[in-house]
Amino acid sequence: MAEPLNQEFLDELRKIVGMGNVLVDPEKLVDYGHDEFSLRDIARVPEAAVMPSDTAQVAAVLALADAFRVPVTPRGGATGLCGGCVPSAGGIVLSLEKMRAIEIDGENQMAVAEAGVTLMDFIKTVEEAGLYFPPHPGDESAMIGGLVATNAGGSRAVKYGVIRNYVRGLEVVLPDGRVIHPGGKYIKSSTGYNLMNLFIGSEGTLGIITRAVIQLMAQPPVLRTMVIPFPELEAAIETVPRLLRKNIVPVAVEFVGLDVIAITEEFLHKRWPSHEGKTHLLVILDAATEEEQDRLSQAVAEVCLEMGAIDVFIADTPAKQDDILAIRSKIYEAIKAETIEILDISVPRAGIAGHVRRVQEVAKKYDIWLPTFGHAADGNVHTHIMKARFEEGKVIPVPEGEWRDKIDAVRADLYRDGRERGGVISGEHGIGLVKKPFLSMSLEDAQIGLMKGIKKVFDPNGILNPGKIFD
Repeated sequence: MAEPLNQEFLDELRKIVGMGNVLVDPEKLVDYGHDEFSLRDIARVPEAAVMPSDTAQVAAVLALADAFRVPVTPRGGATGLCGGCVPSAGGIVLSLEKMRAIEIDGENQMAVAEAGVTLMDFIKTVEEAGLYFPPHPGDESAMIGGLVATNAGGSRAVKYGVIRNYVRGLEVVLPDGRVIHPGGKYIKSSTGYNLMNLFIGSEGTLGIITRAVIQLMAQPPVLRTMVIPFPELEAAIETVPRLLRKNIVPVAVEFVGLDVIAITEEFLHKRWPSHEGKTHLLVILDAATEEEQDRLSQAVAEVCLEMGAIDVFIADTPAKQDDILAIRSKIYEAIKAETIEILDISVPRAGIAGHVRRVQEVAKKYDIWLPTFGHAADGNVHTHIMKARFEEGKVIPVPEGEWRDKIDAVRADLYRDGRERGGVISGEHGIGLVKKPFLSMSLEDAQIGLMKGIKKVFDPNGILNPGKIFD
């Protein structure tokens, strides 16, 4: 724990970033004490929030904090779901919200973006330059620094990979204020240890990412969305490896149940193409030409029908495609008010159906609603632990006493099942505070020991995002 912030420390902070960029008013600090994790049990208001405007200021703030042994919690868009940017040790929150510069290097098909650039602004700028950033990892208010720090994924990982696959270089401020630049605008390197990849996914525990060099691609001219209802989950999931074996690699393949579709339709006042069956596959394809897209779509339809699909629906207008994607992307918003936590267990593709069956068993065992959907082609399953029931098409809240004592048991059962299927407890959300007690269910003691050793090398005084991932 840090010593209380004294006046000398605060005065030095203000000299670095300016008077208006150091917040100490408790009312203004409330928003800096939590992320999107629903339960406020883990929230903590920091002693101050600091908003630097450039890397030099970030470096000066960290050097000062290290000298005073003040904990520093880096923060981007705070769209995380496991307490990764909660200042659990007190001290200061270092918000990167003012660092929003973007440069596009068309010749190298790369972007250089500061940590505070939102995903929405990044995608818009890239597309205006006639280029394409394939991953679409979640909430568009998420910021580049946080996306890199959590190695964010998203539904398009099956074809295009996750954030790690696109980061070519970083600017990182170490806990003592030194600035390093691992990677760069090149594709290949066998020059020493790959420090860049060590920072990607480190959740702000090793250094603060202030700038990222990100690989871009040429825009795919033709995108198409398909909705395919199946009578049972198993048939839907088993269709995915069949598609891949036929060399059909969609941009995304999602499986989703009718319960959450119906709720989201009502929430958005939009219509899903079908209400048949129990599980639907949402398939997104890209292709260079309309002819190639027609061939791909026909091949997907044939495989799905062979596997028992009830029908195949193709969004044949931009409006229909937008409605489908809007419903899928807003499921969480539609059930957010009654969601306790979103698990993001990642298992081998062949283990998805078995894991979802186990989810259904656990739901019955603990008498708790666990709507589950996810990325059918990359094995990332999102189970929502709910404080409500779904009966006769309606969401009915339940008293806290009916769910509070069940949460840890549900988590442990499902994490254990994921491990037994060769998976891990997080595919894209990270560990943060919430998943920390369960880390040993995925990683060997030797791995965790090495991670703790790395943390000590980078941050010997333990000031940077302390208490996250492990103690």
